[in-house]
Amino acid sequence: MKAVDDLIQRRLQSDVVLVNQLSTYIINSGGKRLRPMLALLMARACGYQGEQHVDIATIVEFIHTATLLHDDVVDESDMRRGKETANNVWGNQAAVLVGDFLYSRSFEMMVDVNEMRVMQIMASTTNIIAEGEVLQLLNVNDADTDEARYLEVIYSKTAKLFEAACQLGAVLSGLSTKEEKAIAAYGTHLGTAFQLVDDILDYSADSEAMGKNVGDDLAEGKPTLPLIYALKISEENNEAEDAALIRQAIEEGGLEHIDAVMQTIEKTKSLEYTQSVAIKETKLAITSLEFLPDSDFKTALINLADFSVARTA
Repeated sequence: MKAVDDLIQRRLQSDVVLVNQLSTYIINSGGKRLRPMLALLMARACGYQGEQHVDIATIVEFIHTATLLHDDVVDESDMRRGKETANNVWGNQAAVLVGDFLYSRSFEMMVDVNEMRVMQIMASTTNIIAEGEVLQLLNVNDADTDEARYLEVIYSKTAKLFEAACQLGAVLSGLSTKEEKAIAAYGTHLGTAFQLVDDILDYSADSEAMGKNVGDDLAEGKPTLPLIYALKISEENNEAEDAALIRQAIEEGGLEHIDAVMQTIEKTKSLEYTQSVAIKETKLAITSLEFLPDSDFKTALINLADFSVARTA
């Protein structure tokens, strides 16, 4: 990870001062570095002995950071990881353009890796992430978004990059196609679990621990799984008032009725249901690693999966 941090600092350099300022600001803003860590661990767990796993870890982090910059502009966010968002400090135009810089820099680095399979995976990944952003946009303020449609958004927006980070480690290690698919599945299930826990924390964590405003998803009219499930159960139980409240919250956004929404979420045990889905995904992730030989790296990957559902921030 130290090598990744060093490479990040070197490859962030630009002749344009604002690019340096803004990209350094967001890269150093206290993220978990989970995706690059996955790439490093998976490469070693699969038996890779070279040094290019540092390059792919950095590529993955650059792409993740670019998506954050663009996300915050789209969502009009003013806080992330306990700090002001880059778009709030420098404006939307600068944030979008520096996001583009990070995308293009990551593709320059992929060329340096000189492995066509890496290019294929990352080109597909960035495309699917972009589609996920559009899908989420279509779901905003749409109270008819169901669980399947939402899980599709989670896969595209979040899980796909987890999947790619793991898959790249397998590619460097020269695993078979079948083994590579199993490794990719670990990333998919882990990424899904991670996002579901984020959805839970949006309604249960304190803003200081989360580093963002609690209820942000609700305020933006995003129908995440806790809301989707609360609406479904309220309708099945003929709780017309509760169902109407959730529908209104999704369709209009804002935090005007957050206390009443929280009561309905509690009554329908939506957070417990979402947690159960996340735990199921975690178990599937761990099962995907069964074929790998035992090692400290494999143990760390299993622990990482357990952490993803146990975390409180």
